[in-house]
Amino acid sequence: MEEPYAEEQLPEAAATDVATFRGDTGGLPLDTRRVLVQLLLGPSVDARRQSKLWPVLLRDEAVIRSRMHDLFLEVVIDHEQRVAFTRQVVSEDLDVPILLRKSSLTYIETALLLFLRQRLTQADAQGDRAVVALDEMQQHLSVFERDGNADHAKFERQIVNAVDKAKKLSLLQSIRGSSERYEVSPTLKLLFSAEEIQDLMRTYAALTSKPAAAVGDDVAEGEEQADLGDNEDGEEAL
Repeated sequence: MEEPYAEEQLPEAAATDVATFRGDTGGLPLDTRRVLVQLLLGPSVDARRQSKLWPVLLRDEAVIRSRMHDLFLEVVIDHEQRVAFTRQVVSEDLDVPILLRKSSLTYIETALLLFLRQRLTQADAQGDRAVVALDEMQQHLSVFERDGNADHAKFERQIVNAVDKAKKLSLLQSIRGSSERYEVSPTLKLLFSAEEIQDLMRTYAALTSKPAAAVGDDVAEGEEQADLGDNEDGEEAL
């Protein structure tokens, strides 16, 4: 007698009793759910900052990928950098609902992003962590103030806002014991390919060539979580 056909089962995370609250119908253990939530909150799961979540991500990678695919998201894992993040699934054959929001970078925010990306490259070449001080960022961005700018205070606010946005996106992570020194997240290197960085640099060069361009008026588009790693509560995420 033939065995009844059994549907192919998704890989299950290691768990026994997974109920966590009254009426809980979820099938994943608590630590696996925490990984899913962290990936959705963004911008990443970082083995150094989330040392308890990283081994869970590796253990339950298959089921985590499956759950994310249900939301039209894919999980990108860099085992060398020990960082993982999500990005939007793109399909030419399907009208994919977009979960990840889009944001725009101002002229000065783009300049900061490129500076931080360069700092990452330099640190990698030396085998060091990419650490940057607040005054370094301010000094680097100050050269982009237009000659004869009549509203210096506005330009200074734009610099402050650019640094704040990088922190919000968790591209800058505060170093314990220091209020003005930050580590550049390695996720920034993963979020942008070399080709995308070149495209961004060309866009940036085009902006800087405009003789009367008002800093902050021009923008370069980028996905907040998939390309920039943004989500509302990304602090401690990266």
